[in-house]
Amino acid sequence: MPSSSQVQDAVAARLHPFLASLDSESADFGPDARVFFDSAADALEGGKRLRARFCDTGWRAVARFADRSADESTAVWDLCAALEIFQAAALVHDDLIDNSDTRRGRPAAHRALEARHRALGWSGDAEAFGRASAILLGDLLVAWSDDLLERALTDHPQASAVRAEYARMRRGVTTGQFLDIAEESAWRVNPDAEHAERALRVARLKSARYSIEQPLLLGALLAGADAAQQEALRGFGLPIGMAFQLRDDVLGVFGEQSVTGKPAGDDLREGKRTVLIALTRERLDASARRLLDELLGDPELDAAQVSALQSTIVESGALARVEEMISAYAQEADRALTGARLDNASVSELRELARAATVRTA
Repeated sequence: MPSSSQVQDAVAARLHPFLASLDSESADFGPDARVFFDSAADALEGGKRLRARFCDTGWRAVARFADRSADESTAVWDLCAALEIFQAAALVHDDLIDNSDTRRGRPAAHRALEARHRALGWSGDAEAFGRASAILLGDLLVAWSDDLLERALTDHPQASAVRAEYARMRRGVTTGQFLDIAEESAWRVNPDAEHAERALRVARLKSARYSIEQPLLLGALLAGADAAQQEALRGFGLPIGMAFQLRDDVLGVFGEQSVTGKPAGDDLREGKRTVLIALTRERLDASARRLLDELLGDPELDAAQVSALQSTIVESGALARVEEMISAYAQEADRALTGARLDNASVSELRELARAATVRTA
């Protein structure tokens, strides 16, 4: 099975010539456009390539069940690379929405564009330029993702099925992103007892399906997966995606900056209404809940306040309950693969990827 570094190399091998072809096409756009295209290329650097790994494994699980000698084609890796470009677009917009200054230990795209404006000595509001440019940058990356997807599907017999699932993925994650930001305001007018379920819905749409289930299914569809194979992979992918997002929520509150690349407690400063927060609120009395609500979403939270909120979450039992949910989702996913008509080696890899996605520090 390809290692993480091998998947990264394979994706890079498809991205580099693709970007080179776009460079040649944009030669007449002028020197200022170079800032834009360089920022797009920078946004594609780094990352775990998680979606590419699940996409490739989904393809192999089906293709090698039918033919053990099947080997990845350029279409598979173009599809993997298209997913990573779409992920880069989502991160650019996500950082802008969340007012995040960093991504992967480097300036977020809107901050890098802001800095570029200043370095070039341009007039006007550098911060406004960075934010406006990042909106367009995310849009450009979405367009590039579609371009590479279409290249992967040229004359491919499974083009229609893959294209339809990719479109569902795009609609779902965009809606999930909206629900995520809406929940930061809408929580106040909804009963406390509904907060956890609302947060789970956001997690399912914004991350769980998009991060694991749909990349896995896209690869399988490209290989010609039948209905039973699709059902098994969905049954694995969705709960692992939920566990992945719940782990992300835990790291957003308790993760170490040196490992995650983001300041400790960043989700607290951003006011994320996650399952972790919903479960915490359920266990607090009215006064403690009011204090939590007052502090959550304050971008100026200092280290002591973050530490106090972390203690409140732990003492409420919410962290332990989320850990139990992660374990339960992982077990549900594992059961979905039992007896599935999939390549045995690929099933073993899926189980390893599941552990990596749910037991992690970044």
